[in-house]
Order: sequence, then C-alpha cells, then structure tokens
Amino acid sequence: METGVWLPYVQSYGYVTLFLFLFCGIVGIPAPEESLLFFVGLIVAKEQLLLWPSLASCWGGAMTGMVAAYGAGRWWGAPFMKKYGKYVGITDERWGRAQLWFRRYGKWGILFSCYAPGVRQIFPYMAGVSRFPFRPFLLLAALGTAGWVAPMMFVGLLLGRHVHIPLVSFPLVGLALFLLFLLAAWIGQRRRKNLSKAKGCDR
Repeated sequence: METGVWLPYVQSYGYVTLFLFLFCGIVGIPAPEESLLFFVGLIVAKEQLLLWPSLASCWGGAMTGMVAAYGAGRWWGAPFMKKYGKYVGITDERWGRAQLWFRRYGKWGILFSCYAPGVRQIFPYMAGVSRFPFRPFLLLAALGTAGWVAPMMFVGLLLGRHVHIPLVSFPLVGLALFLLFLLAAWIGQRRRKNLSKAKGCDR
C-alpha cells in the first residue's frame, strides 16, 4: 500500500487509523507497518500528531492484533488456520517455516518476531496453536511490540526534526523505502538460494 493512499486517512482520522493499520498488519491483513511507523514519526515531527498518543495507538493496535491472532490459533487450532489462513497471507510454506522457527526459538521468537515481516504475522497464531501459556505470551508480546514500534517511530521523528521533508513529498519517500525493502528482500533470497546450493554440493 503506497504512502499516498493511507497518509490522508492518518491526517483525517488520526489515532484510530494508526490503531487499525497496526492491528490489521499483525493479524495478516496487508498494511504498511514499518513505513507507517516511520512516517508517523515524521508527522509527529511536523506537529500534526502528538507523540505519546501516537505511540499508544500504534502499540495498542499491534498488541491487540497479537492477542487476537493468539486467540484464533488457540481456539480454532492448526486445521482451521491451514484451511483459512491463506486469506490473511498464511500459506503452507510460511506456516511450515514458522513452525521451525517456533520450535527452535520458542519464547525468544515471540519477543523478536515483530522485526521479521511475514514471521510476525504467523508467530502469534503459532503460539496459540502450540498452547503457549497466555500470561508469558502477553508479557513477551507487549515487550516485543513496544521494542518494535518505538524505535521505528523515533527514527522518523529524529529524521523529521533534522531534515526538512514536505508532507507532499512523503509518497515519494515511501516509494523509495519500499523499493529499498524489495531490493533487500531480493538480495536476502539470493543469498539463501546460494547457501542452499552450496550445502547441496557439499553433500
């Protein structure tokens, strides 16, 4: 989703929009989480939104999404998630990868999953399906979302205070960041393929 699409909603409806976008992004409905957090910081720097309500709205949306996804996984189980997860971007491949991550990292995966796009949308479902205890999940999710939301927003805030970026230019900056993200994802995928080929040759 391009910056120019959601920016007017943020300017018009403010904190409710932030909450809903972060909630949707966590449960798997496409939403521009990283770019949104960054640009919220920029908008706060322009004094069009207040810092603490913005932080609370973004954290609250992400946290509510984590709890909702956990509940869906716990109550409906793996068969339901595998059957209907495709509607929120949970493919069989991503589900299998998340299972491996969860078995390997467990609670630490919950804490740091927000930093991995594609993983953060599946991990809370996986925690619910695996019957991970709710109270530890709640604590880890709260810390993890706070440690993801605040730094991303503060980067935008600091940049907005020291670099003049007109609001009309935000869509172009968003497009540039999106292209950089695609480039980084492509490079990462190429590296993983090369490593897999190298391991195959060694066998």
